[in-house]
Amino acid sequence: MTNINALDPGASPLDYYGYELRRHREAAGLTLKQLGGILNYTGSLVGQIETARKVPTPEFSERVDAALGTDGLFSRLVELVLRSRLPAWFQQVAELEMRATEICSFQTHMVLGLLQTQGYAQAVLGALDRSDLEDRTAVRLARQRVFEKGEPPVFWAVLSEAALHLEIGGPEVMREQLAHLLSFESNPRLNIQVLPFSAGAHPGLQGSFDVYRFSTDPTIVYTEGYGSGHPTANPDTVRECSLRYDHLRAAALSLTDSAELIRRVMEDRYGDAVA
Repeated sequence: MTNINALDPGASPLDYYGYELRRHREAAGLTLKQLGGILNYTGSLVGQIETARKVPTPEFSERVDAALGTDGLFSRLVELVLRSRLPAWFQQVAELEMRATEICSFQTHMVLGLLQTQGYAQAVLGALDRSDLEDRTAVRLARQRVFEKGEPPVFWAVLSEAALHLEIGGPEVMREQLAHLLSFESNPRLNIQVLPFSAGAHPGLQGSFDVYRFSTDPTIVYTEGYGSGHPTANPDTVRECSLRYDHLRAAALSLTDSAELIRRVMEDRYGDAVA
């Protein structure tokens, strides 16, 4: 644990963030409690972030920038902090997401991280390990800021119908998650298709995978195991998985029919409706 009187800004991005936060706060002549009052957070939380015991959020960072007049410094730093808090084997994936011009994802049994709500993400991440759950959830959700870029990637997601029925986090969490998927209906850059149970045998039976395409770099295929990720630019693998994905999209319901199925499952299974 970082000593409150001996912050080492070179220890990690989180320590550097805390060091800079304390330096700017003290330069402004504010106590922890005073800055917390301005930010609408507790002084205790500010202190935990300053001592690298708590991970800051993008919202916290934006408020700090506004309160201390730091010209977006903390909003920029928080991106590095959150990326550094990802598991080491997953950090490359976060970089791929940020650089890609097109992302194509196939998921066999659950909603992928880039589309998860807070409640759903907490339930997934806390299924076996609930330590630092709030921070780990914030780190996962921060990846979704890729869709807020000036030129966000074109995103295609093919979800197995099983993802709509596997009750993760309980009915209320699932209602919120499915409503979140429906919120993208009018976004032409974010497209969600459902592969129905009626499709039977399909080219994705071997498991989930993602395809990342870039403006100049080679396409990368990513698959995942327990505690490990496997990105590859092998041309044969890329061609095979790209073909698999084309066939999965063809076998899936249309965008409109997919939304109707999501809405129907939400109403019938989780007792809520979205107009």
